[in-house]
Amino acid sequence: MWLTSSSIGRKLVMAITGACLVLFVTFHCLMNAVAIVYPSAYNVICEFLGANWYALIASAGLALLFILHIIYAVWLTLQNRKARGNDRYNVSKKPATVEWSSQNMLVLGIVILAFLVVHLIQFWAKMQLQEIRGAEGVLPPSMGTLFIQEAFSSVWTPIIYIIGFVALWFHMNHGFWSMFQSAGWNNITWLPRLKKIACWWTSIVVLVFIAQAIVFTVNANNDFYKKDTTLREQYKEVMGDVVGIPVDRFKYDDFSTTVREHVSQLQGLLAQPQQAMQVGATEEMLNTEIARFEPVISLLDYLEDTPATTVNVQPEN
Repeated sequence: MWLTSSSIGRKLVMAITGACLVLFVTFHCLMNAVAIVYPSAYNVICEFLGANWYALIASAGLALLFILHIIYAVWLTLQNRKARGNDRYNVSKKPATVEWSSQNMLVLGIVILAFLVVHLIQFWAKMQLQEIRGAEGVLPPSMGTLFIQEAFSSVWTPIIYIIGFVALWFHMNHGFWSMFQSAGWNNITWLPRLKKIACWWTSIVVLVFIAQAIVFTVNANNDFYKKDTTLREQYKEVMGDVVGIPVDRFKYDDFSTTVREHVSQLQGLLAQPQQAMQVGATEEMLNTEIARFEPVISLLDYLEDTPATTVNVQPEN
C-alpha cells in the first residue's frame, strides 16, 4: 500500500493526521475559553462530552489519529536520518527558528506527549474514563470546573503546561506549513503565505492556552471553582440527582444544611436502636439511606473545605 510503502504516502498520512490534530487543538482551546467566560456552560459541555456513544467514538478516533501521527513521525524520522543524517526535511533556506524546530520535531513531539500524559491523568482519566468504568469518586465526572480546581491548585501544573505549550508552538508552527508542503503546496508564492498563517494561527492558539492556564491557576488558588455561587447551584443539581431528590426549592446553603441534618439524624437513629424501632426504621434501612448520601456529604465537605465528615455505616448483626 503506497501510504506505507512510499515516502510520499507516509508524509501524506502525517499531513492528514497533523491537520486533524491542529483542528482538535484549536477546538480544545475554544472549549477552554468557555471555562473562563461561562464556567457553568463549560460543565454542560463536559457532561455532553462524557461517556456518551458519540463522545466515545470521537475519543477513539482522536486516539487513533495520535497513534498514527506518532508512528509515522518516528518512521519518517528514522528514514530521514538514515538517508540524510540530521537533514530531515528537504526544504532549503528556512528561517533559523524553523530550522531548529524542523531538526527537533521528534524531541518536541516527545515533550508534547509527556505533557499530554499529564493532562490525560488530570482530566480524561478522572472524567470520561471514570464514567466508562462506572466508578464513583468525590468529584462528579461531569463537573469539569472541579477538576480545573484540583489540577491548577498545584504550583507545578501551570509550569508543566507552559512548557508543553511552548513545545506545542514550535511543533505546530513547523508542522502546520509542512503538511501543506507535503500535499504539494510548496511553490514560492504559497509557501511564505502558509508560513505566516502557521505562525499567526499557532501563536494565537498557544498564547490563549497560556493565558487560560494563568487564569485557571489564579482562580483555583482563590477557590473560585468551589465558592462561586452559580457553580455551587450547578453542583447542587448534580448532588440532587445522586440522591434522587428535587432540589429546585433549595438554595445551595439550605441544601447543604438539610442534607447534613438528615444524615446526622439517621446516624443518631442508628446509634439508638430502640428509637429507630419506634419510627419503624431497621438497621438495614438506615445503613442504606446513609450510604446513599455518603457521596453527597463528601462533595459538600470538599466544596466547603470542612474536615471530611465520617459517615458511619454500621455492620449488620
